Parts: sequence; C-alpha cells; structure tokens
Amino acid sequence: MTDSSHDPHLPRTNNPAALAKPGGHYSHVAVANGFVFVSGQLPINAQGDKLNDAPFEAQAEQVLANVRAALESVGSSVAQLVQVRVYVVDVENWANFNQIYARWAGDAKPARAVVPVPQLHYGFRIEVEATAIV
Repeated sequence: MTDSSHDPHLPRTNNPAALAKPGGHYSHVAVANGFVFVSGQLPINAQGDKLNDAPFEAQAEQVLANVRAALESVGSSVAQLVQVRVYVVDVENWANFNQIYARWAGDAKPARAVVPVPQLHYGFRIEVEATAIV
C-alpha cells in the first residue's frame, strides 16, 4: 500500500500480490475517507493468465475472487460492501451470475447494478467493480 501517513486526507492505493499487476495506469484498490474503491476486476488470475476462453462461470468466479482479494488486502470484506457494479457481455448470463454471486456474497446484499455491454477487453464476458467500507 502506498504510504500517505503524512496526510490522512490523501487516498492510499494498493495492488495486492493476490492480483495480477494492473494492465494500465491505475491501482486495484484505493481507500479514502473510510471507503474502499475496487477497480473493475477482469477474469485474470494472480499469475496474469487471462481466462477469456474459460466458461462464463469460471470467469465470474475468478472476478469475484479478485474482488474479495482486493477488499481483504486493505482490511475490508465482502460483508462490508456498499455497492457492486457488474458488466456482462450477454444479459442471458444474468441469472447464472446471480446464483454465483449469491453464493459468494452470502448474507451481504449491497446495492448492485448489472449492466449488459456489447464487449469487454480481451473478449472477457464479465467485469466487476465495487465500493465498500473499511
């Protein structure tokens, strides 16, 4: 995590080892004013393997594992989620995703949006971003 102890008003960022190095100019996680912002997570494992050819279910499980790892890297958790945004390439995957998500989230029921999109980077079928509290 970057050190902003000199000024508690500055956001601190983190790129946990459990996630592949960001592919662009961003951090996986930013923390500010008690909130955790998780950048859009794609189905990429910690070794950097892109799961674009994997079935939708495997992609969804990897993305949610990435969100969990991002949250836990800064002392947050799925139980502390406030909002989740899900981008799916085919709205036909919504019901399947909802079942996978319900198992993953357990009792947590944050605000959520599921947005069908025409395409995602590398041909992925799903991307998830989240906001939580610390």
